[in-house]
Amino acid sequence: MLQLLQITLYQFKNYRSSSFDFGERIVGICGKNGVGKTNLLDAIHYLCFTKSYFTRHDNQNVQHGSDGFRLEGRFALYDKPEKTVCILRETGKKEFSVNDAPYDKFSKHIGRYPCVVIAPDDAELITGDSKERRIFIDALLSQVDEEYLRQLITYKKVLDQRNSLLKSFAETGKTDLALLDVLDEQLAKAGVYIFEKRKFFMVSFLPVVKRLYQDISRQPEDVNLFYESELLQATMAELLKINRQKDGFAQRTTSGIHRDDLDMHLGSQPFKNVASQGQRKSLLFSLKLAEMEVLKKEKGFAPLLLLDDVFEKLDEERVNNLLNKVCVENDGQVFITDTNGERLSSHLEQLKVKYHLISL
Repeated sequence: MLQLLQITLYQFKNYRSSSFDFGERIVGICGKNGVGKTNLLDAIHYLCFTKSYFTRHDNQNVQHGSDGFRLEGRFALYDKPEKTVCILRETGKKEFSVNDAPYDKFSKHIGRYPCVVIAPDDAELITGDSKERRIFIDALLSQVDEEYLRQLITYKKVLDQRNSLLKSFAETGKTDLALLDVLDEQLAKAGVYIFEKRKFFMVSFLPVVKRLYQDISRQPEDVNLFYESELLQATMAELLKINRQKDGFAQRTTSGIHRDDLDMHLGSQPFKNVASQGQRKSLLFSLKLAEMEVLKKEKGFAPLLLLDDVFEKLDEERVNNLLNKVCVENDGQVFITDTNGERLSSHLEQLKVKYHLISL
């Protein structure tokens, strides 16, 4: 089992210097808006992924008026203690270590402490553009497949190089087709690997999402999900060749696995166009719970689950169904934030599970 026993935050967001012990598998974190509930969850995410879940740049997480931050977590992994430290120096350099052994590449840490987050802004996974759904799938597969993460990093790097080259063609009027051929070959190789992994994964993943949706909603709602990719009709190499002239005019790569999507329907209509707030949240939870199932199956233990303000716009039945899934049927550690401590305690008491409540 994976469990976070303690976390210490120094100059991180609104925390000057704070430490929290987590004595139970279920941890409730309550307090008014702005006291740091979400920031505490984000600190946990940092220790699992080496980065924030909510902000792109590390310096945005430094306490105002300070230089740098430090996070330290005491974990138990397979019943063995581990100390994990993340430091952002005054210079902007970030350091990350486990048991005092620093990483030369942060990507090597991904998957050591599998973690799933459900937060209010995750609604974009349902209502936003395809990029949000690709990020979700990529984050999941990267935690269970090191080679997938390496190929994804390569693809993004080569894609940036190809786009820069196409832009230079337009700006200078000069073309280097030999270099473009090399980049196309590199991009196609990484793209095919990613596509094949995504396609194979979706065959087993999407039915799980649909089953979990029915478990949460308890309604006969016809939800259907499909994996969309241009590579289902042509190879990556063929797409790059066919669209080369189009790419030149657009000054960017217009086809490839960076345009893949997860198509969601309610009946015959696009899900995000016709679904209610409760239905959207139910599908979001289904995707995240399916992610948990995959991680547990692949890792042999349940991931950490971070639930940030999930009770809003959900009826009592859906809340109870969700909490039963994550607190009773799931044996992993769960962190839940809520502005209403009494509401949170009441729900957890009904489940008859031991829990630790932190008031901020």
